[in-house]
Amino acid sequence: MVNERAEAYKVLTKVLKDNAFSDNLLRNVGKKIKNADGNHDLFYTIVKGTVKLREHLHHIATFYTDAVKFDKTDLKVQILLYMALYQLRYCENIPDHAAINETVDLAKSKFDQRVADFINAVLRSYQRDPNKVTYPEDPVQRMALEYSYPPELIQIWLDTWGEDETEMLCMYFNDVPRLNVRVNQIETSAEKLIAYFSRKDIELTPSTASSMMMTTNQPNEVLSDVAFEEGYFSIQDASAALVVELLDPQPGESVLDLFAGPGGKTSYIGEKMQNQGEIIAIDRIPNKVKKIKQALQRLQVNNVRTIVEDSFRYGPVAPAYDRVLLDVPCTGWGVLQKKSELRWQRAQDLEELLKIQESALHYGAKFVRPEGFLAYSTCTMNKRENEDQVRQFLAQHPDFELVDASEKLASQYTSEGFYKTIPHRHMMDGAFGALMRRKA
Repeated sequence: MVNERAEAYKVLTKVLKDNAFSDNLLRNVGKKIKNADGNHDLFYTIVKGTVKLREHLHHIATFYTDAVKFDKTDLKVQILLYMALYQLRYCENIPDHAAINETVDLAKSKFDQRVADFINAVLRSYQRDPNKVTYPEDPVQRMALEYSYPPELIQIWLDTWGEDETEMLCMYFNDVPRLNVRVNQIETSAEKLIAYFSRKDIELTPSTASSMMMTTNQPNEVLSDVAFEEGYFSIQDASAALVVELLDPQPGESVLDLFAGPGGKTSYIGEKMQNQGEIIAIDRIPNKVKKIKQALQRLQVNNVRTIVEDSFRYGPVAPAYDRVLLDVPCTGWGVLQKKSELRWQRAQDLEELLKIQESALHYGAKFVRPEGFLAYSTCTMNKRENEDQVRQFLAQHPDFELVDASEKLASQYTSEGFYKTIPHRHMMDGAFGALMRRKA
């Protein structure tokens, strides 16, 4: 019999102690739990919620322990408290006694009776007086602790949007994401897919952003349906789909996708081109290319050639492509709702990322034919990675000009000629895009 909390603890230890990424761990361990008829939702919820809110949960714990000593406590013990406090504070469907007793038993099995007694005492204290927790008045420190973000990130958002909108952004990222579905227009239509799921009492809600996108609050039912394996739809956030709609690939064209992994945009390009023309998809990680191939096969997209190669070494370098997509590596500040641990990647070298992005623009531009198009995109909301990069590139490349994004997308998703989505305003991930045309 599988112990979901024990499995959650193992994953949390790898993520919070060893800086592992949670997605693969969740997928692999989740399969094991499902195969054992365990409670996958419980496991998934505890892991995702604890990773997101770890700083907030740590702050709570300090009110029921000696704060100085708790800061020095073994992280593995802290993790036990984090996951239990998350259940007590946020999981209304989990009885308090189950959250406490199961965690105490886990502490006993992983450590000893003394640790189990400590865990029990802290959790019982919280249970008696959950309103004991307070927060600093300073907005940066308050939001960092209350919503669980690095203070430096909160400061950047405050400088950009002010206190009210920063608070809304924090709350949005901490909410449970809805599942986003993209229709495979090669195989079906939005109307047919909605009708198909409606007959099964599964609701798909059309997106206002794109006719090919919809959302659902029934992710398990949608993902387990045979229609997914048969390629009638993909899972992709609307913000990512809109990058492809900004690129606007046409049937019969030649398209180069230089940073193709994980391949969601690649497959959508193929669908929009109706399998006519050619797409070259480049990624340096073999496993990512393998997954791209699997997705293309499932979706019956057959006009893509995948290549395992460093994007900066792909050649021959020649201005031969109608459209080039540069979906570059970035800080990922727009996808913090789905990628919980990204907010804690403090060692991420922004300056190095900026150099990669700048190099990508210069290199990618060499492949664009005269009157062809170059699209640059990120999944972040950092001006230095977005507007500044594009404006610098255009200043250095007078043979390129910015195409107003409002020519391709609805105006609410554009600003100053760029494509921009803000999560709490648009109810999707944060993304940026710029479409540039090479002059004749």
